[in-house]
Amino acid sequence: MKRRGILNAQLCGALATLGHTDLIMIVDAGFPIPSSANRIDLAVAENIPELRTVIGLISDELVIEGVVRADDVITHNPRLEEYLHATFEGAEFTTLSHADVLGELALKAKVIVRTGAFEPWGNIGLFCGVDIPKWFDGEGVIAPPYYADKL
Repeated sequence: MKRRGILNAQLCGALATLGHTDLIMIVDAGFPIPSSANRIDLAVAENIPELRTVIGLISDELVIEGVVRADDVITHNPRLEEYLHATFEGAEFTTLSHADVLGELALKAKVIVRTGAFEPWGNIGLFCGVDIPKWFDGEGVIAPPYYADKL
C-alpha cells in the first residue's frame, strides 16, 4: 500500500504520463469535460473533494511551470487567486476568457480531473515543467538563459 500522497490509482497513473509542457486541468463539479478527454472523476458530493485539496495534492506530485485560469478568477474569486499564487510560487500565470477555458483549453488538456467543488471559476490549468536544478546540474552542462535564473 502507498504510504502517502494520492491514493487514487487512475489519478496516480495519469500523473505518471505527464511530461514537460503537458496540460492537466483540475476542474469544478460543473465543468463540461469533452468526451474525448482523459477524465478522472473524483467528485463524490458537493465540495467533496474540494478544489484546493486536489490542487494541493497534485502540486506535491508535479513540477508546475504555468498556471492558467479564467480572467474572472482575478476579479470575482480573489481567494482562489491568492491560493494559486501561494501554491505555485515562481510559475508563470496567464488568463483566458471563461469561454476559452471551457472550450479551447479543455481540448488541449492531456488529463482533466473533476472535483466536487462548487466554486465559481474553479477550473485551473496547470502546465508541467521540469525540476531545473536536477536537469542542469550535470558537469559541463550550461543552462540556457531562460532557465539560469531558476538555478
